[in-house]
Amino acid sequence: MKLHELSDNEGATKKRKRVGRGPGSGTGKMGGRGIKGQKSRSGVAINGYEGGQMPLYQRLPKRGFNKPNRKSYAVVNLGLIQKFIDAKKLDAKKAIDGAALVASGLVRRELDGIRVLAKGDITSKVDLQVAGASKSAIEAVEKAGGKLTVAAPKVAETTA
Repeated sequence: MKLHELSDNEGATKKRKRVGRGPGSGTGKMGGRGIKGQKSRSGVAINGYEGGQMPLYQRLPKRGFNKPNRKSYAVVNLGLIQKFIDAKKLDAKKAIDGAALVASGLVRRELDGIRVLAKGDITSKVDLQVAGASKSAIEAVEKAGGKLTVAAPKVAETTA
């Protein structure tokens, strides 16, 4: 077998459709777009248009409400905090706050504060200072001999 004898299987490749290249091509003159009308022109995108009928997305009822000033918290589980303490990435002897959690890499960014949830076990005696915590998380930390302080949320400064 030589390089010039190699070829693809029958039907493996298909020639590209060259539109508007004369009557012999079968797609000459109008290029398969029909006669006149909006869709025969270039630059037309009528997605969601239903020919004057009320479109589906407008016929369906709207439900719910998105609060424009809602808070978005970074969530941390107690099990992960314990894991980072065991790995010596967090110091259990010092107070653990948002800055310490970000510095350790446990949280990427603080957002509107950090909220602690009770998934996993905590065995170290820790002093946590966060923006939010679940009741079960507070109980678990106190059971381990530590304390969890929920600080008041940050208030946006307004200039009048």
